Amino acid sequence: MPIPFSILDLAPVGDDQSISEAIENSKKVAKCGEDNGYQRFWLAEHHGSRGVASSATSVMLAAIGAATHRIRIGAGGIMLPNHSPLVIAEQFGTLASMYPNRVDLGLGRAPGTDMMTARALRRNITSDVDSYPEDVAELQSYLSADKLTKQIIAVPGEGTYVPLWLLGSSLYSAQLAAYMGLPFSFASHFAPEMLLDAINIYRSNFRPSEQLDKPFVSAGVMASVADVQADAEFHFTSAKIKFAHLRRGTNQPFPSPVYTLSETLSSSEIDIINSTLRYSMVGDKKTVSRKLMDFIKATQIDEIIFSFPIHNIDARLRAIELTAQLSQMQKV
Repeated sequence: MPIPFSILDLAPVGDDQSISEAIENSKKVAKCGEDNGYQRFWLAEHHGSRGVASSATSVMLAAIGAATHRIRIGAGGIMLPNHSPLVIAEQFGTLASMYPNRVDLGLGRAPGTDMMTARALRRNITSDVDSYPEDVAELQSYLSADKLTKQIIAVPGEGTYVPLWLLGSSLYSAQLAAYMGLPFSFASHFAPEMLLDAINIYRSNFRPSEQLDKPFVSAGVMASVADVQADAEFHFTSAKIKFAHLRRGTNQPFPSPVYTLSETLSSSEIDIINSTLRYSMVGDKKTVSRKLMDFIKATQIDEIIFSFPIHNIDARLRAIELTAQLSQMQKV
């Protein structure tokens, strides 16, 4: 049986686009995902990036929910050390009340920004990261209906039981997700090195919980799929240039694609970026189908979540449509 396909979106702000256009594009992506059978649409929380419009994640999700009807919506993820667990319970409890049985809450422990911005967002950053497991448990309690042990109540939030996911790019969140009995999503789209180890640790240490009775793991990949191989490769140069900007520490909007990448990046930068993005699905349907089957076979994941870092919105929507067609081609 085919595994579910989902979408992770960063509401990319292109170098020739406004933030308003980026937000409208995300609504189009969500609707396209829904029309093409994707399981869920998640937005990622990042701060202080000129190329990302989804920093107020719950606010954007309210608009995404209004623009869609069936697809699950959520965060991939909320960086919990940036926030009070009570505030997040209220925000996602509100979303769950607006869009019943459609809301997920993926959690991460990285700040999703630089340290100076992280300090401006919340409390003492070191202590907040150290208290991440307690923050997750506190958030979980606010979303439950257990009135007997509560002195602080999340309204909205209480009794919504918004499903929690733990996200990670290392072994830490795999261990915590297993211990808490929560679904786990690994960020292999930008941190491929520990993917298989993290999945193994999660599955071998999983403890059933009220939310989940057996392990459930998803993994992220970037995708640039087009009718023609060369077009897919052309559009994916935007993602490679964006990663170079991150490595250089330059804060730029999401870049337009280029025909000759070597005129923009050095050979050493290209080699490093290609290694980092090794699990990316780039090409026509035939090429990507083969890569996708190999990835699913190697990981035995339960769900795959695609990000589509494509500058042109029409090409992005076409990539989503073509990728969806691969779901029925799975033979795992």
